[in-house]
Amino acid sequence: MVIDREDTAGTALLLAAAPVGKGRLIDAAGVLPALAAVPPGALTGTAAATLVELADPLDPQTVLTRLRAAVAASGPLSVYIAGQLHLDHRQRLPHLALARTSPSTLRYTALPWHWIAGELKLRRPGTTTVVVDLVADEQTWQQLATDPGLLALCHGVRVYGRVGPPPGRRALASPDYLKAYAAVWRSGARPPLAALHEQVVAQSAPDRALVFAADFPPAQAPAPAAPSSAVPPVHVPAVPAPPAPGTTAATAAVPSARQEPGRTAGDTTAPPPTGDTTAPPPTGADPLPSILAAAESGRHEEAAAAAAAWEQHAHRTHGSGSAQALHWLEVRADLARLARDPAASCRLWMAAAEARLARGQTLDAPDVEGAVDRAHHQWERLSDPEAARALAPALIALRRRVPGRQRAALQVLQRRLERWHDTGEGVMR
Repeated sequence: MVIDREDTAGTALLLAAAPVGKGRLIDAAGVLPALAAVPPGALTGTAAATLVELADPLDPQTVLTRLRAAVAASGPLSVYIAGQLHLDHRQRLPHLALARTSPSTLRYTALPWHWIAGELKLRRPGTTTVVVDLVADEQTWQQLATDPGLLALCHGVRVYGRVGPPPGRRALASPDYLKAYAAVWRSGARPPLAALHEQVVAQSAPDRALVFAADFPPAQAPAPAAPSSAVPPVHVPAVPAPPAPGTTAATAAVPSARQEPGRTAGDTTAPPPTGDTTAPPPTGADPLPSILAAAESGRHEEAAAAAAAWEQHAHRTHGSGSAQALHWLEVRADLARLARDPAASCRLWMAAAEARLARGQTLDAPDVEGAVDRAHHQWERLSDPEAARALAPALIALRRRVPGRQRAALQVLQRRLERWHDTGEGVMR
């Protein structure tokens, strides 16, 4: 959904992720208590804000869904990322490792960096800030040394942060850069982000770190020096900064100042009033977070009805082939997955892939491949033979056009369908 207006309320997404076990290079989630203890508005530079936390998520699709919800918010957006980077072996593209990521499963269990870039490009320039505190494995670090543009996001997104080299053997890096941010904010200071970044880099960036300062490519970290005279000095307390007593890393939400009379904050999941599904859905706070909350609490029909209403509104307002309509189509596909309706999810993801191709995206575009992969995955979860048989021809035709990264995916699909026909068994194994 393209953001074309700015409200006083902001949104902050805190993502801290690293593999569980010996593959972990950084204690990424260790920064969340400190950041969660900061008033949400300090994270976004606004009077009020919605704060969403993702601590060691397991599934890249879950992260993508939450990122899309944050991107769809109308006010300023700040994304804070702590974690570790790896390259996939086939395309040599950077991925953010998640809790289940291992070297052999990277391409399926980690979050591709270009997914983040692809979502953020939908926002209006100047409304988005990304702050990163990352480490890279040795292979990724060597690649970044020659091509730091690997982590480029998109025009109009302010980027601050650091990427450090891998820690020593059996060592675990600490997200001290972001902890220093939190320490300043908890002291009550609210310096401009550029000034805060400069002071924190002088304190916490290792000599070999790549440093981001609003624009790409990142520069080699300078030796600690006095701050520029263009900005006032900012006192940075020592880190680490423990959270306040009783504080937990829980999600907090501050309602937007723009709210309809008679509606509670975040109450946007209901379908349009008077039973007219063609009427514009209610306005107010961004609907996606509360739609997802409804789905996650088991109110799947309510969530699906609200998403369908917003999709119809996007069709009427922006056109059937618009990015806004496509956004809500993909939301509906993921809601069907959450509702454990793989047949509906498969149909919707196939429709999303076709819609992206109709918009001129190429057959190997990551978003197209991703939609087809998700449709295929949902088809494999079907236990109803009739539903599987009905969806198979369209999925096979789509797979022939979009083979995706898994080059044998079409053959696997066909063999599974043939085996099912021969044995009369269900699709699930």
